[in-house]
Amino acid sequence: MKISAALVKELRERTGAGMMECKKALVESTGDIEAAIEDMRKSGQAKAAKKAGRIAAEGLIVIQQDNKHAAMVEINSETDFVSKSDDFKGFCDAVAATVLRDCPSNLEALMAAPLVGSEKSVEKSRQDLISKIGENTNVRRFTLMKNQTGMGVYLHGTRIGVLVDMRGGTAELGKDIAMHIAASRPICVSSEQVSSDTLAKEKDIFTAQAENSGKPAHIIEKMVKGRLDKFLAEITLLGQPFVKDTDKTVAKMLKENQANVEYFERFEVGEGIEKKIDNFAEEVMQQVNG
Repeated sequence: MKISAALVKELRERTGAGMMECKKALVESTGDIEAAIEDMRKSGQAKAAKKAGRIAAEGLIVIQQDNKHAAMVEINSETDFVSKSDDFKGFCDAVAATVLRDCPSNLEALMAAPLVGSEKSVEKSRQDLISKIGENTNVRRFTLMKNQTGMGVYLHGTRIGVLVDMRGGTAELGKDIAMHIAASRPICVSSEQVSSDTLAKEKDIFTAQAENSGKPAHIIEKMVKGRLDKFLAEITLLGQPFVKDTDKTVAKMLKENQANVEYFERFEVGEGIEKKIDNFAEEVMQQVNG
């Protein structure tokens, strides 16, 4: 029988399942949407596996601390709505607690570890959550930092988290530096940490721009150096103006407080994940007719 696009759309909205999955279920149930829903619920675990390819670019950043470490994790969902659910938030908190308890060496070790509060592994718990909430869920990354006096910790809502390994200074300064990093997005601590490839690429661009000015070579050389220095100041923590006192650089603020930053970690939800924007009407017609 012919399955209408409207019927497929309704089933998709009611189950959160994929287009082809909905069409197949309706064909097998000869258009009976209630029977299709029942069959799809019975195949819950299989559905979780099929959702694994769907893009998860929303989610939460969670930070937890004990007397030894601070753990920060990013866990992604497909929609902001699901990321606010108690089931999803509970899973995120349990994963962060697992990182603190086990101090895993990598993501693979974390996924194999028993989830705090459960006899199941983090991976099996993730799969169960997918079946329950009807969306793909990914434990994307985590970091673990030794807890010490100068460590900076900052969580901006649930979407940006920062941990700072700072030596010297105060806990208040550490938090201020973490807030600065959240807002200003430096890519590293100092200019010495910027890769030679990045520097070479920017120098080529600045040189080409300067040569278009028609100025003599020695002037062009000074122009390129000035632009490189400005570029490095913009992307490095030490070179940036401090957000709470823009008359001072972060480097100066740290020096005044006899502190230095060894390294930092900044997580932002969905950073670097390419989000897919679907034309739903077009997708319906392609899948139903094809």
